[in-house]
Amino acid sequence: MSASTKPATGVEAVRSAERFLKKADPVLARLIAEAGPCTLGTPTKGTAMVTLARAIVFQQLAGRAASVIHGRFVEAVGGKVSPESVLATPFDELRAAGLSTAKANSLIDLATAHGDGRVKPRKLATLSDDEIVDELVSVRGIGRWTAEMFLMFHLGRLDVWPTGDLGVRNGYGKAWSLNATPSAKELEPLGDRFRPYRSVVAWYCWAAVEVTPPQGW
Repeated sequence: MSASTKPATGVEAVRSAERFLKKADPVLARLIAEAGPCTLGTPTKGTAMVTLARAIVFQQLAGRAASVIHGRFVEAVGGKVSPESVLATPFDELRAAGLSTAKANSLIDLATAHGDGRVKPRKLATLSDDEIVDELVSVRGIGRWTAEMFLMFHLGRLDVWPTGDLGVRNGYGKAWSLNATPSAKELEPLGDRFRPYRSVVAWYCWAAVEVTPPQGW
């Protein structure tokens, strides 16, 4: 991907997306009026390692418990999350912070991936969405959903369509008055008409069922 084709990000791009979507669909016009401005568009601070490590820690945990364990994890690695600090921390100390064996192994693999070239953080912003997903899912414990949330919240990409997210599917079904919640396969083509702003539509789907955006980002 060249600099000239780099996806638009930032708050102004989100405001443009809202204007486009309000004209494109009356349901979205109503959702935007009710929920207010979408908060996507501002990439998260910190490195890819910091963001992805936090996401791994938060997986399948309630927000408060995840926050406590994440704090202990950061303390265990010396106060700064980096590939080097994670790899220098004994496995038993990661487990003592409250991490499961699976999550501790995932964090170690994430750190290792920065060194062996599977994850190239300095080049991520230049890659397409699909290329980034392919790169991230090579890491143990990172699936497509986590990669998509990274695209949306860390990189501020605006055309991600996370059909595997139940909140998005529930929100779409409710907002568009479908008889049943669409499956991931059914939802996939329903987003086509909202390109290149499907991330923003996903955010309003969460808003439709009063679901806060996923934690850990």
